[in-house]
Amino acid sequence: MSGFPLSALQTNLWVTAAVTVLVMLLAWAVGVFVRGGRHDGVDVVWGLGFAVIAATTLVASQGHGHDWRRWLVTALTVVWGLRLAGHIFLRNRGHGEDPRYAEMLAAGGDRPALYALRRVYLTQGVVMWVVSLPVQLAQYGYGDTLLGGTEIAAWLGVLAWLVGFGFETVGDAQLSAFKADPANKGQVMDRGLWRYTRHPNYFGDACVWWGLALLAMHHPLGPVAVVSAAVMTFLLAKGTGAKLLESTIGDRRPGYTDYVARTSGFIPLPPKRTAPDPTPKT
Repeated sequence: MSGFPLSALQTNLWVTAAVTVLVMLLAWAVGVFVRGGRHDGVDVVWGLGFAVIAATTLVASQGHGHDWRRWLVTALTVVWGLRLAGHIFLRNRGHGEDPRYAEMLAAGGDRPALYALRRVYLTQGVVMWVVSLPVQLAQYGYGDTLLGGTEIAAWLGVLAWLVGFGFETVGDAQLSAFKADPANKGQVMDRGLWRYTRHPNYFGDACVWWGLALLAMHHPLGPVAVVSAAVMTFLLAKGTGAKLLESTIGDRRPGYTDYVARTSGFIPLPPKRTAPDPTPKT
């Protein structure tokens, strides 16, 4: 298959898999031996891990693919990963263990460290590697895209990335500002982008990965990138993202049920009109 360096890509896939395992083992060691069994730092490593995979592939793919695409995909992934890691680090600073991890690790019995390695770190490592396939594929291959040309797909991919990056950056900033105001304590954030979707940051993440998938459409294995983006979207919308988060706040946040009733769960849409409370006021 002309322009399709399969052996080089196979080598890269093995290298990035090994790098992903190493990153997660280091993160686990820090959680166990440095942070005293606290494991919410893996959320910071999530963004950093993608940046490492992108940089590793950039080095390994030298002499393959289009140089402009290799550097573009790497830059987009690194910028996204570093911003996400920095945001989560600042968000978690000064707080205790994430309740999600505390509840999960309670099932670890008398060997919580090994349970965390298997259930948290290595599991997330596998997901990270699978989701990163668009970034890896995009840096190899020379063919036209399924959309009829490398330039068209690239522009669409960058546009989707920009929309996604803007949504999650603005959404995170709006939520941080809301939480920083003591007057909003215990209230539901339903302003700005949060008026149109309950999870603008997760929606933005999904757009970022669909954009990166488009940048991989020139490769013969481009459809694999679509599967990876779909996996990421599912996790964000129905898996460990929005669904899990809402299960932890729905019962303890006044007004959240009404917010859910009128606000789209993922894709930004105009808020619904909710029926007025039929209970007579005295």
